[in-house]
Amino acid sequence: MQIEISLLSDEDSGYSARDLGFLLHKHPDHVHTKSTSAGDATIFYTEVSEQRTTAVLHLEVDPVGLVRGKNQQAEGLLAQYVNDRPYVANSFLSVAMGRSFAQTMAGKSKDRQELADRPLDFEIRVLPVALAGDAELLTSLFEPLGYTILSPDTVDGLMVVDLRLKAKLRLADILNHMHVLIPVMDNFKHYFVAQEEIDKLLAKGEGWLANHPAKELITRRALKHRRALANLALARLEETAVVEDDDEETPKLKPEEQLEKPLRLHDVRLDTVADLLKQNNVHTVLDLGCGEGKLISRLIKERGIDRMVGVDPSVRTLEMAHRKLRLHQAGDAMSERVKLQMGSLTYGDRRWKGFDAATLVEVIEHIEPHRLSALVTSLFADARPSLIIITTPNREYNVLFETMKENQLRHPDHRFEWTRSEFETWANAAASDNGYEVDFAPLGPVDEQHGGPSQMAIFKLRNAS
Repeated sequence: MQIEISLLSDEDSGYSARDLGFLLHKHPDHVHTKSTSAGDATIFYTEVSEQRTTAVLHLEVDPVGLVRGKNQQAEGLLAQYVNDRPYVANSFLSVAMGRSFAQTMAGKSKDRQELADRPLDFEIRVLPVALAGDAELLTSLFEPLGYTILSPDTVDGLMVVDLRLKAKLRLADILNHMHVLIPVMDNFKHYFVAQEEIDKLLAKGEGWLANHPAKELITRRALKHRRALANLALARLEETAVVEDDDEETPKLKPEEQLEKPLRLHDVRLDTVADLLKQNNVHTVLDLGCGEGKLISRLIKERGIDRMVGVDPSVRTLEMAHRKLRLHQAGDAMSERVKLQMGSLTYGDRRWKGFDAATLVEVIEHIEPHRLSALVTSLFADARPSLIIITTPNREYNVLFETMKENQLRHPDHRFEWTRSEFETWANAAASDNGYEVDFAPLGPVDEQHGGPSQMAIFKLRNAS
C-alpha cells in the first residue's frame, strides 16, 4: 500500500517542484525508511524536476506478523491469513504517515516555511483503496475540502480502486486529511479505539472537520462506530464549528468585536472578572473556553493565584494561547502554575474538580441550547467550584448597535443571545438546582431601557468553606 505526493510547478508559481524535499524533510537523492508496528515504511522519489516532483511512501506490511499471537478461535483461522489488510490502504498507512511526516503534518519546514504556509498545487494518489462505499462517498469526503477527483470516474462493481486527487492546498492540510480519511474510506481501524482517539481525531481535523458536511460519517467511522465516543467527539466539534482567523500577528476583528470596538467591551469583561477573582481571594482558577489566554494573562500578574488551567476545544486556539502566554519560555514554576488543556465544555471532566473558581467569559452563547443542561451538570453538579462567573451578551442592547439588523446576532457562531430576563431565568435554575446563590451585574455602559451590552452572573456555593 502506498501514497504518492506530487508537487506541481510552472513558470508563474514562484517555486520549484523540487522544494517538495524541503517540505517533507526527505532528501530526493536518498531512500528513507521508518519502522512501524506493522512493517517498514519506505519513502523514495520516482521523479524530480522543476515542474513535477513525486514522493512515495510505501508500506510493506508483514501478513504473518499481523496474525501472530492472535486467538485463532476469536475469528476463523482462514480469515486471519486470507484477507486484504496487508495490501490495501488502511489505518496502517495512516500510522506510517504520522511517523514519517510528523513535522510536515504540523505545518513546519526548516528551510521553506513560506511554502509550508501557503496552498500549492498537488496531485495525490492512494492505492489500492478498499472503498467501503460508492462514488458518492468519495465526492462527499473530498470535494468539500477542495479536491478534484481525477480517478476513478466510477466505482460501480469495484471493491478496490486507484484513487487520484488534485488540489491547491497546504501540504500539512493534505496529509492531515489523508491521515483521517484513508481509514474512513476503508471503514476499519486495526487498533483498539479509546477516548484518547477523540483528541487525535480532533487534532488532525483541526480547521476542517468541524465544518465538513460529512463530519458525522467521518467521526463515526474514524471511531469505529463506538457510539459514546462518536457522540462526545461530535459534541466537541459543535463547539469548534467557527471559522478561525489564520492571521495571528495582525488578526482581523471578528464581527462581534467590530460592533463593540468603541466600547472596548471585551477588556471591560476581562478586567471585571479578574478583579472579582482577586476580591474573592481565590487561589486556583479554571478558565473554560479560554481562547487565546487573555484572562489568564491578567491573572498571571496576581501573586495570590497559584494555579490557572485554561480549557478550550480548539487545538489551534490553545497553540496560540501557548505562544501569547510565552509558556514555551516559561521556567518550571510557571509551567506548573499555568496549564492549557483541550476539552469539551459539555462533558464532565474529573480534571475540573478542586478549583476555587471557574470562569466562562462570552462562552455559553457558542453552545447549542440543548447542550446547556450538560454544561450545568458537568460544572455545577460535578466540578462544584466555590465561585463561578459567567458572562454573555445582552440581546436587548443590540438595537443600540447602528449596523445591526433586526434579530441579527453579534457573531455568526452564536447559537443564541439572551435578554436579561432569559439569562436570569436560566442562571437562577442552575443555582437553585445545585446549591448556589447567584447575583447579576451589567457589563459596559448601561442604557436605562436596554441595560448593559453584556451581562454577568456570579454564582457562589452555599456553605462553601
